[in-house]
Amino acid sequence: MVKRKKGTSQFAICINTDDSDLLTLHKIYRILSDESAARSGYIRVIDNEGEDYLYPSEYFIFVDFPPAIEHALLQTSS
Repeated sequence: MVKRKKGTSQFAICINTDDSDLLTLHKIYRILSDESAARSGYIRVIDNEGEDYLYPSEYFIFVDFPPAIEHALLQTSS
């Protein structure tokens, strides 16, 4: 698992799913910090229903964006 700075937004791109209603391949998702889930190989994701849920970390590729893009993504997701 890649360590991230506290307080920074985290995003990931879905590369695998077993439920296309909840996760869409190649879509960017917001990731919430969850140390306990990370120790078990999961990440907490805001899914297509707008709910935070645990998914296997191998379903995603983590991405870092410049601040302006992160800001735009956070505005879109709220």
